[in-house]
Amino acid sequence: MDLQPVHGAPALRADEYLVIGDLHIGIESHMRSKGFHIASRTEDMFDSIIEAAGGTASRLIVLGDVKDSVPGSTKQEYREIPAFFERLLDRFDEVYVVRGNHDTSIEEFLPGRVRLRPASGMRVEDIGFVHGHTWPSEDVMRSETLVMAHDHPAVMFRDGVGKQTNEPCWVRGRFREERSERYPVHPKGFVIVPAFNRMLGGSPVNIIGEPLLGPVMGGDLLDLDNATVHLLDGVDLGRLSNLMVTGSDRKGWGRRTRVKPTE
Repeated sequence: MDLQPVHGAPALRADEYLVIGDLHIGIESHMRSKGFHIASRTEDMFDSIIEAAGGTASRLIVLGDVKDSVPGSTKQEYREIPAFFERLLDRFDEVYVVRGNHDTSIEEFLPGRVRLRPASGMRVEDIGFVHGHTWPSEDVMRSETLVMAHDHPAVMFRDGVGKQTNEPCWVRGRFREERSERYPVHPKGFVIVPAFNRMLGGSPVNIIGEPLLGPVMGGDLLDLDNATVHLLDGVDLGRLSNLMVTGSDRKGWGRRTRVKPTE
């Protein structure tokens, strides 16, 4: 399969498949609980998916975190997720959802025609797809390339006066070894996709001492130093090792929490 980012969008094309991750439908309810009153942007995300699909993508893969609340669910999620996916099924011949760490009881929300896949991932020809919060299956790891979400990758820029900005980005590279104690075979390459929900902002991947999340991305399997970073508009920023910066003085900016790998 030929993997190509959609220009200007946090979406990946894999032949007839459109691949996206981290919708986090219902995030506005979470923000309202914090005192921020923001109208739902779920309709905008639907329009963006249709635009990214163009006239040729006939299948859709969602790499987890369809919903935002965990644990529990909100009225917004119950109201918006079923209708959202019914509309997607009107556009796409097949819709797959790979379970993410936020997708507790997601079966209650998805129409029956949506093909739900486990957190260990799914494989289409020579490409493996996972959310990224847990270990992939051995079958998925036999793919040529592993596509992951979960980390909401972004790159931090800092100017001469210390102003910092984040830009969503793609991270693409290779595995360090062909095999490990856990897996008899590894993929050759990997792709980390940016979050489709733009309200998530993104977590900088270029902060010194801040590991990525998940057992694969946060472990030693990936050659992240030599991975390449691209912005959504296609700008090639080069190797990740050349982009590393120290963390911010602002508390919590870009801070990551390493989570215990899920079996």
